[in-house]
Amino acid sequence: MDAAELELWDPASIEERLANGEPAITVFKDALNNAQQELDRLYRAGAEISPLITGRARFMDQLIKRAWQQFDWQHPEDIALLAVGGYGRGELHPHSDIDLLLLMRKDHGNANRQTLSAFFTFLWDINLEIGQSLRTISQCRDEAIKDITVTTSLMESRTIVGPDSLRDEMITVTQADDVWPAREFFTAKRDEQIARHKKYYDIDYALEPNVKTSPGGLRDIQTIGWIAKRHYDADTLQDLVELGFLQPYEYEQLRRGEALLWKLRYGLHLLAGRKEDRLLFDKQRDLASMFGYEDDKKSLAVEKLMQEYYRAVAMLRVLNDVLLQHFDEVILRASEKAEITKINSRFQIRNNYIEVCNDNVFQKFPFALMEIFVLMAQNPEIKGVRASTIRLIREYRTLIDDKFRNDIRNTSLFMELMRSPHDLTAQLRRMARYGVLGRYLPEFGAITGKMQHDLFHIYTVDAHTLQVVENMKRFRQPEAEENFPIAAHIAHRLPKIELLYIAGLYHDIAKGRGGDHSTLGMVDANEFCQRHHLSAWDAKLVSWLIGKHLLMSMTAQRKDISDPEVIHDFALEVGDKLHLDYLYALTVADINATNPTLWNAWRASLLRQLYLSTKKALRRGLENPIDRADRIKDKQESALLKLRDKGIDDKMVQSIWQNTDDEYFVRESAANIVWHTESIARHLKEHPDQTTLVLVQDTADTLAEGATHIFIYTVNRSYLFASSAAAMEQLGLNIQDARIFTSSKNYCMNTYSVLEGDGTPIGDNPRRIKEIKQLLSEYLAEPSAHLRVAKKRQSRKLQHFGQQIETDLINRDGQNWSTLEVNCIDKPGILAGIGKVFAEQSIQLLNARIATLGERVEDLFFIADANDQPITDEAQINRLKEALQQELSL
Repeated sequence: MDAAELELWDPASIEERLANGEPAITVFKDALNNAQQELDRLYRAGAEISPLITGRARFMDQLIKRAWQQFDWQHPEDIALLAVGGYGRGELHPHSDIDLLLLMRKDHGNANRQTLSAFFTFLWDINLEIGQSLRTISQCRDEAIKDITVTTSLMESRTIVGPDSLRDEMITVTQADDVWPAREFFTAKRDEQIARHKKYYDIDYALEPNVKTSPGGLRDIQTIGWIAKRHYDADTLQDLVELGFLQPYEYEQLRRGEALLWKLRYGLHLLAGRKEDRLLFDKQRDLASMFGYEDDKKSLAVEKLMQEYYRAVAMLRVLNDVLLQHFDEVILRASEKAEITKINSRFQIRNNYIEVCNDNVFQKFPFALMEIFVLMAQNPEIKGVRASTIRLIREYRTLIDDKFRNDIRNTSLFMELMRSPHDLTAQLRRMARYGVLGRYLPEFGAITGKMQHDLFHIYTVDAHTLQVVENMKRFRQPEAEENFPIAAHIAHRLPKIELLYIAGLYHDIAKGRGGDHSTLGMVDANEFCQRHHLSAWDAKLVSWLIGKHLLMSMTAQRKDISDPEVIHDFALEVGDKLHLDYLYALTVADINATNPTLWNAWRASLLRQLYLSTKKALRRGLENPIDRADRIKDKQESALLKLRDKGIDDKMVQSIWQNTDDEYFVRESAANIVWHTESIARHLKEHPDQTTLVLVQDTADTLAEGATHIFIYTVNRSYLFASSAAAMEQLGLNIQDARIFTSSKNYCMNTYSVLEGDGTPIGDNPRRIKEIKQLLSEYLAEPSAHLRVAKKRQSRKLQHFGQQIETDLINRDGQNWSTLEVNCIDKPGILAGIGKVFAEQSIQLLNARIATLGERVEDLFFIADANDQPITDEAQINRLKEALQQELSL
């Protein structure tokens, strides 16, 4: 079916109804609605998209032409109605703007003013979304000179009604050499695209892309068309095949990519009932269903749809790059003197761009498909690849098969690239764009364009993977010494940095296959190492890193790393300092490449403390852990000496410490013990009748560096945690960690590590500290009266991802507490609500690990029943879970 076969306009019916005296507005509205209903029916039935888009434009021509005929026009030989912009190209989506230009040979003053107003009013009355302009031919030229967007809009114009000679005259004067000469036109359009891409951070894998204006979108295709039309007078992209700028197979790729984007855009307009070009989360899900995708064990329907989209726009970006570079060479650099430097018998550098010495290089020497990227990594002066050579790479990439992958020349070249000191990730990204990396490493090809439908991962798996390797490379840059001091120190001392890069390349390689991606990735990585002739020890290290790549972040964020047993267990998993160094570097690179908002001073301090504590444990020897009693004694003696220096007598210290239990001394640092004890002593001396103390202080101890400590000392009572959390949330503070100590004498010494809403500590801000102390004291004076946090309107994204609340209670042998895990969308009042449930069900909170990952919280609470025992009764567990579900759903 093509547009000509779509009979959407029924002239006989229109004329009959108008002749019978029906109101013209009703007749035209009905015609418009009937046509759109038929187009929508065909779309939902899976009809080819191109005839629908061009068919709607053809129908609109007929409708507007007939509407024009309803009015009497003065000097009709001097006026014409033109379609411009996208409508001028003959493309109309359901709610695209219908841009019209009333073109006049000369200004006849008020001759048609009333008629023109009535005509456009009629079009608006029948619900057409029109954009209109009124210009003479000379005015068109003036506007085109001032604004290149006017020039491109006029280039694509078509005459709907009136003498076509008017348009011919307008084109002649607006496309003259002195109106945006070819060189200036190309430069302006290229710069316009660069600026547009920058608005999207130059990424084509945004979670909610714009199918029209995002990199790789429809506007990129249109940019190529505009340049081709301006310089070569090419009416269609197919003309570029005849001109030798596009190969027939590339044109087919371009056409298929455009068709997918058209299909998505049509669907977006249909679902929204208005102009909408953004692939928002809720629309992605609806379109996936409309396109027939279904969820399965490996991936969601929406992930399959978006993978098709990402792969299409990646391909379109490559074609766009190739064509723009071709135009650059032909339009801008045709007159440049060629400076050629020969590299070897296969490659040379022409004006800083690498190219093959002849078109048969890849056919005769397939290993050159790998060699070219190694040469670029070894020669930083090379700016890129010549367009003709990019095309040859894409043409001969099919030579990459199992024989190619196992050829010692190619495996050696790839390892040479991995060891390259310059631009490793730039070359890996080039290899990915040109389709080489996904063929050489088929497992990488499988994750290309694969998204993860959540608010935690903001990149596709392949983009995230290459960013991890990029982060690893940055650890060796001078600026890393300030931003990532430990990682920078490690990166310069690793014996084989390429093993870290390989681990980065493979750590998520098995995402989307079902099963444990870490375990499956170990198999792939081991096969890679064997194929690339790495030693058995190297292969074992890389595989271990992939299997354990989540271990360090999970331990730091979900376990109490002030507990020596946690450090000892982690050290046993790591085994030695070399494994610890590699794992730390991989972990930091991974977190920073997942979502930039996740990395803050608090998370950095957790990983740093875990690294340093483990390093110390390894140095001491895994078979010689510090005894618990010795650790308590050592801290108390150290703290006592410092407190004496501060003028606090031993009797006062011992009276305060009598209200604590051993667990406090195990988990708190000596510096905090001194701070707490001194503050309590002075408070009791100055306010003997006040049992509640609130302290606020930025901390420099290694555990919580980068956060602010809020310390609360008070007599235990119901709803204490709930009201404390409510107060902090009311203050806009984000709780990162909570250490809850309730002694056998019913005293609480609770420490909260908090950050402001922007991820920074409170700092030296007396007014803010006073505000925090006052509100907390107010809430703690009557805890049960302050449990609710003011509700805030949820963002559109959070509403889309729903309100699923997951709770799990875990009991482990030998532990006298239970671990409660709560996963849900982040929103105000969560911690206060959980604390309220604990109080109502007589559950003791012993400790808490608070983790917000993107827009989702994954909190751990270490709890016991009223008798200080784990919660094992099934009925009680069910009551707890039901209460949490109910409270957190409010």
